[in-house]
Amino acid sequence: MNIQIFGKNKCFDTKKAQRWFKERGIKFQMIDLAQKGMSKGELDSVLKAVGGLDNLLDQKSKSYASLAYLAYDEDKKEKLLEDGTLMKTPIVRNGRQATVGYQPDVWEQWE
Repeated sequence: MNIQIFGKNKCFDTKKAQRWFKERGIKFQMIDLAQKGMSKGELDSVLKAVGGLDNLLDQKSKSYASLAYLAYDEDKKEKLLEDGTLMKTPIVRNGRQATVGYQPDVWEQWE
């Protein structure tokens, strides 16, 4: 298993996800979206796995209003790449599989 956790260091659910994998002795890579963000390829892979842009956007984000004037999904994806805080967290990725939010029931099936 090659687990990547994309999240924000201050996010409670991201910390819960890290703890869940640590308790099971599963190694993971933590990527802080506020500092590093995602590559275009990673974002495309996650979008396919979670079912599209709407499932990934965090409507509670302070920056969410900046998406209102963007009409096309491609423009919204570019904005997501620029500002990782627009995404719901944690995003847990295992190869081509991915989840958004704290979903241990799904992660157990990956083992």
